[in-house]
Amino acid sequence: MKKEPAEIRQKVLRDPVNLLAFGLGAGLSPIAPGTAGSLVGLALAWGTMELPMTARLLVAIALIVSGVWICGESARRMAHHDHPGIVWDEIAGIYAALLVAPPSIWTWGLGFGLFRLFDVWKPWPIRDLDHRLKGGLGIMLDDLVAALYTALMLGFVGSLMH
Repeated sequence: MKKEPAEIRQKVLRDPVNLLAFGLGAGLSPIAPGTAGSLVGLALAWGTMELPMTARLLVAIALIVSGVWICGESARRMAHHDHPGIVWDEIAGIYAALLVAPPSIWTWGLGFGLFRLFDVWKPWPIRDLDHRLKGGLGIMLDDLVAALYTALMLGFVGSLMH
């Protein structure tokens, strides 16, 4: 039985785990919830940009490690593996990808676009990870590989510009 949007909204807004997994409500977006979640991650990266790299790495690690539990538990509570509204993985993924990007609107815009492309397109092995691994690790890992691809592409583009 498919849940109605109002029922999903209530489950998200009344449950702290779901609220976090849904990116404080970004995942409730009726259009492109993954993109909305990625924008939350972009804003978080921008807000922590002035911190030392060590602190930003600790934020990324905290997002990733906690995300395995948050995403898995939310999927269990929603009774839906990798519900489209679970966007903690996008938040962590774009945050991690932008760690290596110089702080410029052009670079971050490119990083955002590449991350969304890899997350939607799911080139190998992302699609395999997405289909084979269940639970929070499976939800997180495909976005982390998309983040890795994004970081590698940003590094490649950056090397061409120097």
